[in-house]
Amino acid sequence: MKFKLSQLCFAILAGPLITNNALAEQGSKESAEPVETIVVTASRIERPLSQIPNTITVIDESELQQQLSLQHDISTVLGNLIPSFSPSRQKMTSAGESLRGRKPLYLIDGVPQSNPLRSGGRDGHTIDPFFLERVEVLHGANAIHGLGAAGGIINLITKKPSGGLEQQLRFDTTVQSDKLSEGSLGVNYSLSNRWDNADILAGISWRTSGMSYDADGKLIGVDNTQGDTMDADTFDGFLKAGYEWDDSRLELMFNRYQIEGKNDWISVPGDVDADIPSSAEKGAINGDAAQNKVTTTSLNYSKQDFFSQRLSVQLFRQDFAATYGAEATPLATFQDPAYGPDLIDQSQNNSEKTGMKITLVKENFVFEPLSLVYGLDLLEDETWQALIQTGRTWVPPTKYHNYAPYAQLEYAGSSPLSVSAGIRYEKSKLEVEDFTTLASYGSQFVAGGKPEFSQTLYNLGATYRLTGDWRTFANYSEAFSMPDVGRVLRGINVPGQSVETFLDLKPILTENTEIGLEYGGDLVQAQLAYYTSDSDFGQRLQRGDDGIYTVKREKTEVDGIEFRINYLATSLDKLGLRFATSDGRYDSNQDGHVDSDLGGTNIAPNRINASWDRDWTDTLSTRLQVNHLFDRDVDNAQGEVINEFDGYTTVDLSANVEAFSGVVTLGIQNLTNTDYYTYYSQSSPNDKRNFKGIGRTFSASYQINF
Repeated sequence: MKFKLSQLCFAILAGPLITNNALAEQGSKESAEPVETIVVTASRIERPLSQIPNTITVIDESELQQQLSLQHDISTVLGNLIPSFSPSRQKMTSAGESLRGRKPLYLIDGVPQSNPLRSGGRDGHTIDPFFLERVEVLHGANAIHGLGAAGGIINLITKKPSGGLEQQLRFDTTVQSDKLSEGSLGVNYSLSNRWDNADILAGISWRTSGMSYDADGKLIGVDNTQGDTMDADTFDGFLKAGYEWDDSRLELMFNRYQIEGKNDWISVPGDVDADIPSSAEKGAINGDAAQNKVTTTSLNYSKQDFFSQRLSVQLFRQDFAATYGAEATPLATFQDPAYGPDLIDQSQNNSEKTGMKITLVKENFVFEPLSLVYGLDLLEDETWQALIQTGRTWVPPTKYHNYAPYAQLEYAGSSPLSVSAGIRYEKSKLEVEDFTTLASYGSQFVAGGKPEFSQTLYNLGATYRLTGDWRTFANYSEAFSMPDVGRVLRGINVPGQSVETFLDLKPILTENTEIGLEYGGDLVQAQLAYYTSDSDFGQRLQRGDDGIYTVKREKTEVDGIEFRINYLATSLDKLGLRFATSDGRYDSNQDGHVDSDLGGTNIAPNRINASWDRDWTDTLSTRLQVNHLFDRDVDNAQGEVINEFDGYTTVDLSANVEAFSGVVTLGIQNLTNTDYYTYYSQSSPNDKRNFKGIGRTFSASYQINF
């Protein structure tokens, strides 16, 4: 049953019914006064979790390193700790991975990494996790950080410089049984120091990865086209430098990340109907290897007293280039008589973003304890997609201009009630020159244009402390995003179209409502939340016969439940359980009513994550975790099952040992060697990408600070 906005407003005004589902993960409960986690993702300024009326998951550095000891992949980490996030594809591409059935917006220290104008599915590979201090995940639609946060926000917070000279060195390796030659090796180093008012942190990261094997010891298929983290090299160079004077700070952050396939293996298609998985064989691939090249730069200025207000200004730039490998056989979409028969080509997504975020905070606005947070966001994003072997344009250069003033009132005094209400005005313009589509679409001439869009967004939320241990929360929020403009424009196959009037370019407004209940006792911490996420004119990905996905603009509705509980069974043992269920429907016949199930490329399966953490001694700790994905049938408008997902269960084990003046971490991914096809492979049956999941894998790392 959907939770209506009128009910939500009544709940907020009358004292919300359910709690702030943003409980921080706490380790030991021996302290009588635990320090509350502070986050910045939800409100652009530092706020305690207890005052934020949204579901937020904070993955701290120790949790992050613990998960990365099993699989060096941010998507896998998110799936292990946030069951409403789609299971990782275990590839370079993250296409089809969603949060609450919508695409999330990836950020690095607030700088957008996602490319909503031409979403190529490479959002999760823009920085090495070694340089991260924590990850803040805001569940559900939110406009506070701008374009593209329909499913939520994943803010990757980088490490801060230390107070003195500190060096960190880390080695890690991954192997599978006797396949030692196809393991991976990683080396990470950072140096941090502070001199008087200046500080700096600099580091490099390098990783080389071999091939992986399934539970039967067979090679997992390599994705030469979309990109693969197998048979790939990764490099990252990171710098953060700051200078402080009086009540001001200026900070520069620079990150250069590159992951590139080696092109040593060729994909071998499987057979879905015959239960034959995709595989790989040694060989050379024509053309350039699939790769990501991402440069992110930000300059941040903050001042604690700017006309009795706090001021922060961020200038940022991101240059993003994602190259997709060449298909082994000619792709029908790329064929053109002008270049002869059997043309082999490959595409590259490019995006250049420049922007500024201004945030001001006025405490005790009008009266105490009311505060005003307001500011202005500016963004220019130029995106295009080229076919690099023939120099053709698949997606024409598209410029997106956006400015968005916003203001939010926050009441958070000593009373049990805290309330926030905000408004944001989005003003956007697209600029597209005249262009002609590829020959496979009929070489259609499309008149360019400069369509403009605007939208006013609102958010309203409150938290209420019922007792010392019980809290409730409720919120309503909206997000504004563009559809995948590149997919829409490149696929025009009828004459006489104009960018100025093309309906499918209409922006997406996503409305999110949420209620929740939280208990935070000494031994038990529990959270429960129910949400809805609706778009009257959303978007859905649908794969065509040529394997190329197109955007369908349809009414979509998603709702679900998220539950989490942590139990301190003893002073040494901590048990955890996380559960998420979601249902998604779309309007297949454009009659204004949803009638068909969203498939796995658009929504996550129902899932349970369970864990047991134990401190055996002062120097030895372990974590055992179980992930279970439930079966799911996808029905069309006639009630016919058009896709079946067979769920599976995986078990992981990791151990940290303090030794040799550092920390040794040992891990076993897929401890029980479960044999399964990945969620994405089952949800989008395709002989070429009928991939099985990774079998039992052993990992070891050593990290030392000196």
